[in-house]
Amino acid sequence: MAINTPFNAATAAYSNASRLINQAAKPNTDLTALANPPGKGNNFAEILAQQVQGVVDAGKASDAMAVDMVNGKANIVDMVTALSETEMAIESMVTVRDRVISAYEEIMRMPI
Repeated sequence: MAINTPFNAATAAYSNASRLINQAAKPNTDLTALANPPGKGNNFAEILAQQVQGVVDAGKASDAMAVDMVNGKANIVDMVTALSETEMAIESMVTVRDRVISAYEEIMRMPI
């Protein structure tokens, strides 16, 4: 007989959220379409700004979900899912930042 504790419930919720994230379909946003809009040249700064705003919005949503959880208005699975989505978005942005810095350093090492 399993003992149902908050830790077990949180572990089960996290594993369910992880399974759902792994099974998730590709994002609805087609980044290739954003990169080459018809009649307009590439604008990396605009795409980057949109993605950063998406990370900020995800953070705000997870903060609101955490407050709702504390107040007893939210489901733990929803909160864990929101936190996981925010964590993945932040890790993606950090990876992009690291690659941009690496590319800049590589360019700076090139002989003129």
